[in-house]
Amino acid sequence: MKTLRFPQPNLRLALLAGIAILLMILDILGMTASVAGPLERVELAVRDGLMRLRGVRPPDPEIVIVAVDDFSFNWTGYQWPWPRAYLAQIVSQLDQAGAKLVGVDIFLFEEGYDAGGDESLAAALSETPYSVAVIQIFKDENLGTVTLKTPLPLYLDALDGLGLTGVNLDNDAIGRGLQAFDTFADDVYYHWAFEIATLVLDVDRPSLTSGGLMFNGQEIPLTQGRFLVNFAGPAGTYPTYSAADVADGLVDPAVFRDKIVLIGATSITLHDVYPTPFSASELTPGVEIVANAIATILSGEYLHVTPPWVNLLIILFMALLAGLIGRIRRPALALLALTGALAAYFGICFFAFARLDWYLPVTAPEAMLFLGVVVQFVEQAIAQEVEKRRVRNLFSRFLSPEMVGQLLATHDISSLNKRANVTILFSDIRGFTGLSEKMTPEEVVLLLNPYLEAMTAIIHRNGGTVDKYEGDAVIAFFGEPVPHPDHAARAVRAAVEMRLELARLNRRWQAEGRLQRGLEIGIGIHTGEAFVGLLGSAQRINYTVIGDNANLASRLQDQTKIIGWPILVSEQTAQLVADEFDVEFAARQAIRGKTEMVNVYKVLGRKGAPAEERIGPLEDQSV
Repeated sequence: MKTLRFPQPNLRLALLAGIAILLMILDILGMTASVAGPLERVELAVRDGLMRLRGVRPPDPEIVIVAVDDFSFNWTGYQWPWPRAYLAQIVSQLDQAGAKLVGVDIFLFEEGYDAGGDESLAAALSETPYSVAVIQIFKDENLGTVTLKTPLPLYLDALDGLGLTGVNLDNDAIGRGLQAFDTFADDVYYHWAFEIATLVLDVDRPSLTSGGLMFNGQEIPLTQGRFLVNFAGPAGTYPTYSAADVADGLVDPAVFRDKIVLIGATSITLHDVYPTPFSASELTPGVEIVANAIATILSGEYLHVTPPWVNLLIILFMALLAGLIGRIRRPALALLALTGALAAYFGICFFAFARLDWYLPVTAPEAMLFLGVVVQFVEQAIAQEVEKRRVRNLFSRFLSPEMVGQLLATHDISSLNKRANVTILFSDIRGFTGLSEKMTPEEVVLLLNPYLEAMTAIIHRNGGTVDKYEGDAVIAFFGEPVPHPDHAARAVRAAVEMRLELARLNRRWQAEGRLQRGLEIGIGIHTGEAFVGLLGSAQRINYTVIGDNANLASRLQDQTKIIGWPILVSEQTAQLVADEFDVEFAARQAIRGKTEMVNVYKVLGRKGAPAEERIGPLEDQSV
């Protein structure tokens, strides 16, 4: 015989492993795929949120922006591109104000339309302490050509540095970093932010190493050739002055003294504005993004992203933590632990970013922790529901629906197999075998089914469990699976009701002409310890009671034929029900299977019950 087995927690382990593997695959794909997946998009948004949560920081006081803005267009009446002579006027004003470096974020690849304008601008740039302009490596994917665009030769002689320009947008169209370098004809060109930092710090230009990019003694963290900009804030964080005001000398020269001054477009009409981590709607000019990049380089506060292997380890750790939280049996405590763990990890991520400039992975680990715990609880809820349905289907054959509901509410199926003190009831119809031989099978069924249904209802009503039916015999027990302290009284109460119900059935059957004389039943009841549990095989299972005390109840039922009394109980049961029922010593009998004599008692009925509800002797003891 095998006990019933339920699913082991291996399913939880498989679910946790499946979620962890899926998240790790999505995490790796997000780092390598050209199109952002949902996990990468969420992770990028979380990083932006961390930057906004950190808040606006003071901008580098050495950097100032001169804006080619809408006000300047309206004031001058110029269309783009402006006359080079006008740009020369701006540069001259900055030089006179004492600017340390002038950076021109304007393409000087072609000659200006104003006569002598290029010469004037080149002369003005050459007068500044340092001047830097931009170059561009243009890649035509349709033609498969690559072209290096540089300023005109007269500017090359005047400038102190040249560097790449352009803002790289992530897959979600937000600018978070700049291309640190690119190559053309075996030559390496760096972003013009590095050119400016090189001149200001008076250090060597960056150099490529096997690990990435080195500058000023620091290894710069790169992702696919890009470095992340440590933004100080949204658009307008850096002090910005209209180019027209600067050209007309309307700006206090002190604001430019010993400063890095960047000249660039801020007008949205020139299409050099981009969404950044601080705002996707309030676009930031490219020149201000460069200002943030220069500040990042000068301060050395580069943003780092954890390598893939660290991300995978964190996901695995979260899977382990989810497994531990899933072991907490109290849902409220588990929910508190989950919320605390999610908040704690987010706090660690924020601290790492705000204080250490490190981006720890947030989305995949938090998803692993949340889903890992939730899936376990869902699996547990489903398993419990399946278990309850199994128990309900199983016990509905033995218990009333109310009792089954109480069992499911108060018991765990794993606790059903045990030794317990119960009261066992055996009942049998006297002479039914001989009677059934004189009847057709249909008549037997029409007689026996209503009888068993009525007896079962009485047992259920008194909190008993039907163990089994053996032909016309009914075997039941009281006290398990739902414990009742008065299980002995419930059993005797059920026996008395069964006797009275049989009398009503006899009157009906005799009135219908089915029987000439009524049926009689014998009931034996004993209270004692027995094994109660689920026994059987995977194909067939029963909730039953076995043991010597169960056998004694069966033997007492046999004694009803000898003693001639329909309800007999053992001395143990008689003592337990004496306050509610009248019992009378019947005999001291030798019982098969027992080495000692057994005291047998008659049940006469409930104390104070009317005469028609009292129990009398069997009508025909010879049957």
